[in-house]
Amino acid sequence: MRLGTVPVTLKICIPIGAEDEARAFYTGVLGFSEIEKPKTLKASGGLWYEVGDIGLHIGVENCEGYRSKSHPAFEVENIEAVRRYLEEKGVVTEDEKAIPGIARFSFLDPFHNRIEFLEKHRGQ
Repeated sequence: MRLGTVPVTLKICIPIGAEDEARAFYTGVLGFSEIEKPKTLKASGGLWYEVGDIGLHIGVENCEGYRSKSHPAFEVENIEAVRRYLEEKGVVTEDEKAIPGIARFSFLDPFHNRIEFLEKHRGQ
């Protein structure tokens, strides 16, 4: 997804020191491609990912008691197969409110960040 010529970057947060657990989920389960952070930002912790042409920056902060409605949403192909795969990996999925022409569900990462996957029905 691009707005003009600027790539879209999404940011979520995890607890300080949880990079290995985040990597296990985002790389190991979701299959996202980790990219190296610039050297000037490495000391602040966190991870960066590239998901298609979208950047996902996972920052670290004290997340205790924080719950937000904000969440990234990624368009996928074959959403039912993706959902089955995640559920087989032990990820609990939840139906989202219906939107005409779009199949969608969400799940929580190990840090309680909500992630949405959606698939647009072609020809609608």
